[in-house]
Amino acid sequence: MVNLKNREELASSIIELVELTEKLRSPEGCPWDREQTYASVKMYLLEECYEAVDAIEKEDYKEMCIELGDLLFMIVFLAQLSHEKALFSMTDIIKNIVKKMKFRHPHVFGDMVVDNSEEVKENWQKLKMQEKGDINKTASSILEDVPLCLPALLRAHRLSNKASKSGFDWKTKEDVWEKVKEEFKELSDAIKDGEIDRVREETGDLFFTLVNLARHWDFNSEELLRDANSKFVDRFKRMEHELESSGIKPDEASYEDMNSAWDKIKKKTESD
Repeated sequence: MVNLKNREELASSIIELVELTEKLRSPEGCPWDREQTYASVKMYLLEECYEAVDAIEKEDYKEMCIELGDLLFMIVFLAQLSHEKALFSMTDIIKNIVKKMKFRHPHVFGDMVVDNSEEVKENWQKLKMQEKGDINKTASSILEDVPLCLPALLRAHRLSNKASKSGFDWKTKEDVWEKVKEEFKELSDAIKDGEIDRVREETGDLFFTLVNLARHWDFNSEELLRDANSKFVDRFKRMEHELESSGIKPDEASYEDMNSAWDKIKKKTESD
Protein backbone atom coordinates (compact mmCIF):
# COMPACT_ATOMS: atom_id res chain seq x y z
CA MET A 1 0.00 0.00 0.00
CA VAL A 2 1.11 3.59 -0.63
CA ASN A 3 2.04 5.22 2.69
CA LEU A 4 0.97 8.76 3.64
CA LYS A 5 4.29 10.37 2.70
CA ASN A 6 4.31 8.70 -0.73
CA ARG A 7 0.66 9.63 -1.30
CA GLU A 8 1.43 13.26 -0.61
CA GLU A 9 4.45 13.11 -2.93
CA LEU A 10 2.39 11.43 -5.66
CA ALA A 11 -0.43 13.98 -5.37
CA SER A 12 2.07 16.84 -5.38
CA SER A 13 3.83 15.46 -8.47
CA ILE A 14 0.59 15.11 -10.43
CA ILE A 15 -0.51 18.62 -9.47
CA GLU A 16 2.91 19.98 -10.49
CA LEU A 17 2.62 18.31 -13.91
CA VAL A 18 -0.90 19.66 -14.44
CA GLU A 19 0.20 23.17 -13.43
CA LEU A 20 3.26 22.94 -15.71
CA THR A 21 0.99 22.04 -18.63
CA GLU A 22 -1.36 24.91 -17.82
CA LYS A 23 1.65 27.27 -17.80
CA LEU A 24 2.85 25.99 -21.20
CA ARG A 25 -0.59 26.66 -22.69
CA SER A 26 -0.99 30.09 -21.05
CA PRO A 27 -0.35 33.44 -22.82
CA GLU A 28 2.93 33.62 -20.87
CA GLY A 29 3.85 30.07 -21.89
CA CYS A 30 5.25 28.42 -25.02
CA PRO A 31 4.10 29.62 -28.49
CA TRP A 32 4.42 26.09 -29.91
CA ASP A 33 2.41 24.47 -27.12
CA ARG A 34 -0.32 27.11 -27.45
CA GLU A 35 -0.71 26.27 -31.16
CA GLN A 36 -1.36 22.57 -30.58
CA THR A 37 -4.76 20.97 -31.19
CA TYR A 38 -6.28 17.49 -30.81
CA ALA A 39 -5.37 16.77 -34.43
CA SER A 40 -1.73 17.84 -34.07
CA VAL A 41 -1.19 16.08 -30.75
CA LYS A 42 -2.71 12.68 -31.60
CA MET A 43 0.32 11.52 -33.61
CA TYR A 44 2.67 12.49 -30.77
CA LEU A 45 0.48 10.43 -28.45
CA LEU A 46 0.80 7.42 -30.76
CA GLU A 47 4.56 7.94 -31.05
CA GLU A 48 4.99 8.00 -27.30
CA CYS A 49 2.94 4.79 -26.98
CA TYR A 50 5.23 3.00 -29.43
CA GLU A 51 8.36 4.33 -27.70
CA ALA A 52 7.05 3.09 -24.34
CA VAL A 53 6.30 -0.33 -25.82
CA ASP A 54 9.78 -0.41 -27.34
CA ALA A 55 11.35 0.25 -23.92
CA ILE A 56 9.19 -2.49 -22.37
CA GLU A 57 10.24 -5.02 -25.00
CA LYS A 58 13.91 -4.12 -24.50
CA GLU A 59 13.42 -4.44 -20.71
CA ASP A 60 15.20 -1.09 -20.45
CA TYR A 61 13.63 0.10 -17.22
CA LYS A 62 15.40 3.44 -17.10
CA GLU A 63 14.14 4.21 -20.60
CA MET A 64 10.71 2.85 -19.69
CA CYS A 65 10.45 5.34 -16.83
CA ILE A 66 11.30 8.19 -19.21
CA GLU A 67 8.91 7.05 -21.96
CA LEU A 68 6.02 6.49 -19.55
CA GLY A 69 6.60 10.05 -18.35
CA ASP A 70 6.41 11.32 -21.94
CA LEU A 71 3.19 9.35 -22.44
CA LEU A 72 1.71 10.72 -19.21
CA PHE A 73 2.56 14.25 -20.32
CA MET A 74 0.63 13.73 -23.58
CA ILE A 75 -2.41 12.58 -21.59
CA VAL A 76 -2.21 15.60 -19.27
CA PHE A 77 -1.73 17.87 -22.30
CA LEU A 78 -4.88 16.49 -23.98
CA ALA A 79 -6.73 16.88 -20.69
CA GLN A 80 -5.64 20.53 -20.59
CA LEU A 81 -6.93 21.10 -24.14
CA SER A 82 -10.26 19.61 -23.09
CA HIS A 83 -10.37 21.65 -19.88
CA GLU A 84 -9.89 24.85 -21.91
CA LYS A 85 -12.90 23.85 -24.03
CA ALA A 86 -14.90 23.11 -20.85
CA LEU A 87 -15.32 19.47 -21.94
CA PHE A 88 -13.59 17.57 -19.13
CA SER A 89 -10.51 17.79 -16.91
CA MET A 90 -7.68 15.59 -15.67
CA THR A 91 -9.72 15.03 -12.52
CA ASP A 92 -12.62 13.73 -14.64
CA ILE A 93 -10.28 11.34 -16.48
CA ILE A 94 -8.93 9.90 -13.22
CA LYS A 95 -12.35 9.64 -11.58
CA ASN A 96 -13.82 7.92 -14.64
CA ILE A 97 -11.07 5.30 -14.88
CA VAL A 98 -11.23 4.58 -11.13
CA LYS A 99 -15.00 4.13 -11.36
CA LYS A 100 -14.63 1.88 -14.43
CA MET A 101 -11.91 -0.32 -12.89
CA LYS A 102 -13.94 -0.81 -9.71
CA PHE A 103 -16.99 -1.75 -11.77
CA ARG A 104 -14.97 -4.15 -13.94
CA HIS A 105 -13.40 -5.86 -10.88
CA PRO A 106 -16.39 -6.90 -8.73
CA HIS A 107 -14.31 -9.87 -7.52
CA VAL A 108 -11.94 -7.35 -5.89
CA PHE A 109 -14.22 -4.44 -4.96
CA GLY A 110 -17.50 -6.33 -4.66
CA ASP A 111 -19.01 -9.66 -3.66
CA MET A 112 -18.33 -11.66 -6.84
CA VAL A 113 -16.18 -14.79 -6.54
CA VAL A 114 -14.03 -16.04 -9.44
CA ASP A 115 -11.86 -19.15 -9.66
CA ASN A 116 -9.38 -18.17 -12.36
CA SER A 117 -8.28 -15.51 -14.86
CA GLU A 118 -10.53 -16.97 -17.60
CA GLU A 119 -13.59 -16.23 -15.50
CA VAL A 120 -12.24 -12.72 -14.94
CA LYS A 121 -11.92 -12.20 -18.72
CA GLU A 122 -15.41 -13.54 -19.41
CA ASN A 123 -16.95 -11.35 -16.74
CA TRP A 124 -14.92 -8.34 -17.97
CA GLN A 125 -16.49 -8.69 -21.42
CA LYS A 126 -20.00 -8.96 -19.95
CA LEU A 127 -19.48 -5.87 -17.81
CA LYS A 128 -17.98 -4.02 -20.76
CA MET A 129 -21.06 -4.83 -22.86
CA GLN A 130 -23.26 -3.75 -19.97
CA GLU A 131 -21.44 -0.40 -19.78
CA LYS A 132 -21.81 0.14 -23.51
CA GLY A 133 -25.37 -1.16 -23.70
CA ASP A 134 -26.86 2.08 -24.98
CA ILE A 135 -24.11 2.47 -27.58
CA ASN A 136 -24.51 -1.09 -28.83
CA LYS A 137 -28.24 -0.58 -29.29
CA THR A 138 -27.59 2.16 -31.82
CA ALA A 139 -24.44 0.68 -33.43
CA SER A 140 -24.92 -0.93 -36.83
CA SER A 141 -22.29 -3.62 -36.07
CA ILE A 142 -20.54 -5.16 -33.08
CA LEU A 143 -17.26 -4.44 -34.91
CA GLU A 144 -17.74 -0.66 -34.82
CA ASP A 145 -15.88 -0.14 -31.55
CA VAL A 146 -12.64 -1.68 -32.88
CA PRO A 147 -10.49 1.43 -33.57
CA LEU A 148 -9.53 2.12 -37.18
CA CYS A 149 -6.15 3.52 -36.12
CA LEU A 150 -4.86 0.25 -34.64
CA PRO A 151 -1.92 -1.40 -36.43
CA ALA A 152 -3.40 -3.65 -39.13
CA LEU A 153 -2.37 -6.98 -37.57
CA LEU A 154 -3.66 -5.98 -34.15
CA ARG A 155 -6.92 -4.72 -35.65
CA ALA A 156 -7.35 -7.98 -37.58
CA HIS A 157 -6.90 -9.86 -34.31
CA ARG A 158 -9.42 -7.66 -32.50
CA LEU A 159 -11.96 -7.82 -35.36
CA SER A 160 -11.83 -11.60 -35.62
CA ASN A 161 -11.97 -11.94 -31.84
CA LYS A 162 -15.08 -9.73 -31.75
CA ALA A 163 -16.70 -11.77 -34.51
CA SER A 164 -15.85 -14.92 -32.59
CA LYS A 165 -17.75 -13.66 -29.53
CA SER A 166 -20.90 -13.58 -31.66
CA GLY A 167 -20.35 -17.18 -32.80
CA PHE A 168 -18.80 -16.41 -36.19
CA ASP A 169 -15.60 -18.46 -36.04
CA TRP A 170 -13.94 -21.72 -37.00
CA LYS A 171 -14.58 -24.51 -34.50
CA THR A 172 -11.06 -25.93 -34.32
CA LYS A 173 -7.44 -25.03 -35.02
CA GLU A 174 -7.44 -27.65 -37.76
CA ASP A 175 -10.35 -25.89 -39.51
CA VAL A 176 -8.39 -22.64 -39.56
CA TRP A 177 -5.29 -24.45 -40.86
CA GLU A 178 -7.32 -25.87 -43.75
CA LYS A 179 -8.47 -22.32 -44.55
CA VAL A 180 -4.83 -21.14 -44.50
CA LYS A 181 -3.93 -23.82 -47.05
CA GLU A 182 -6.93 -22.83 -49.17
CA GLU A 183 -5.87 -19.15 -49.13
CA PHE A 184 -2.27 -20.11 -49.91
CA LYS A 185 -3.42 -22.07 -52.97
CA GLU A 186 -5.51 -19.12 -54.16
CA LEU A 187 -2.48 -16.85 -53.80
CA SER A 188 -0.30 -19.39 -55.60
CA ASP A 189 -2.78 -19.55 -58.49
CA ALA A 190 -2.90 -15.75 -58.71
CA ILE A 191 0.90 -15.60 -58.88
CA LYS A 192 0.99 -18.26 -61.61
CA ASP A 193 -1.58 -16.29 -63.60
CA GLY A 194 0.40 -13.09 -63.11
CA GLU A 195 -2.70 -11.14 -62.03
CA ILE A 196 -1.33 -8.38 -59.80
CA ASP A 197 -4.69 -7.28 -58.37
CA ARG A 198 -5.52 -10.85 -57.38
CA VAL A 199 -2.05 -11.33 -55.89
CA ARG A 200 -2.60 -8.21 -53.77
CA GLU A 201 -6.04 -9.33 -52.61
CA GLU A 202 -5.09 -12.94 -51.94
CA THR A 203 -1.99 -11.88 -50.00
CA GLY A 204 -4.23 -9.82 -47.71
CA ASP A 205 -6.65 -12.74 -47.31
CA LEU A 206 -3.75 -15.03 -46.38
CA PHE A 207 -2.49 -12.52 -43.79
CA PHE A 208 -5.96 -12.25 -42.26
CA THR A 209 -6.38 -16.03 -42.07
CA LEU A 210 -2.94 -16.43 -40.47
CA VAL A 211 -4.01 -13.90 -37.84
CA ASN A 212 -6.95 -16.17 -37.05
CA LEU A 213 -4.73 -19.24 -36.92
CA ALA A 214 -2.51 -17.45 -34.39
CA ARG A 215 -5.58 -16.38 -32.42
CA HIS A 216 -6.81 -19.97 -32.16
CA TRP A 217 -3.43 -20.83 -30.64
CA ASP A 218 -3.90 -17.92 -28.18
CA PHE A 219 -1.22 -15.83 -29.88
CA ASN A 220 -1.49 -12.17 -30.87
CA SER A 221 -0.15 -11.68 -34.41
CA GLU A 222 1.08 -8.16 -33.67
CA GLU A 223 3.31 -9.57 -30.94
CA LEU A 224 4.40 -12.48 -33.14
CA LEU A 225 5.52 -10.18 -35.94
CA ARG A 226 7.26 -7.81 -33.53
CA ASP A 227 9.17 -10.81 -32.15
CA ALA A 228 10.01 -11.96 -35.69
CA ASN A 229 11.22 -8.44 -36.55
CA SER A 230 13.45 -8.40 -33.47
CA LYS A 231 14.86 -11.81 -34.35
CA PHE A 232 15.58 -10.66 -37.91
CA VAL A 233 17.36 -7.50 -36.72
CA ASP A 234 19.44 -9.52 -34.23
CA ARG A 235 20.46 -12.09 -36.85
CA PHE A 236 21.17 -9.42 -39.47
CA LYS A 237 23.50 -7.60 -37.07
CA ARG A 238 25.23 -10.90 -36.26
CA MET A 239 25.56 -11.60 -39.98
CA GLU A 240 27.21 -8.21 -40.50
CA HIS A 241 29.63 -8.96 -37.66
CA GLU A 242 30.34 -12.41 -39.13
CA LEU A 243 31.16 -10.88 -42.49
CA GLU A 244 33.47 -8.30 -40.92
CA SER A 245 35.20 -11.04 -38.91
CA SER A 246 35.84 -12.81 -42.23
CA GLY A 247 37.39 -9.66 -43.68
CA ILE A 248 34.37 -8.79 -45.82
CA LYS A 249 32.74 -5.35 -45.62
CA PRO A 250 28.94 -5.81 -45.38
CA ASP A 251 28.28 -3.20 -48.09
CA GLU A 252 30.67 -5.05 -50.45
CA ALA A 253 29.47 -8.59 -49.68
CA SER A 254 27.88 -10.68 -52.41
CA TYR A 255 24.54 -12.40 -51.97
CA GLU A 256 26.40 -15.70 -51.57
CA ASP A 257 28.62 -14.22 -48.83
CA MET A 258 25.61 -12.88 -46.95
CA ASN A 259 23.58 -16.06 -47.35
CA SER A 260 26.46 -18.21 -46.11
CA ALA A 261 27.00 -15.96 -43.07
CA TRP A 262 23.22 -15.88 -42.41
CA ASP A 263 22.99 -19.69 -42.44
CA LYS A 264 25.96 -19.92 -40.08
CA ILE A 265 24.39 -17.45 -37.64
CA LYS A 266 20.99 -19.14 -37.90
CA LYS A 267 22.43 -22.54 -37.00
CA LYS A 268 24.34 -21.02 -34.10
CA THR A 269 21.35 -19.13 -32.65
CA GLU A 270 19.06 -22.16 -33.02
CA SER A 271 21.54 -24.34 -31.11
CA ASP A 272 22.01 -21.80 -28.28
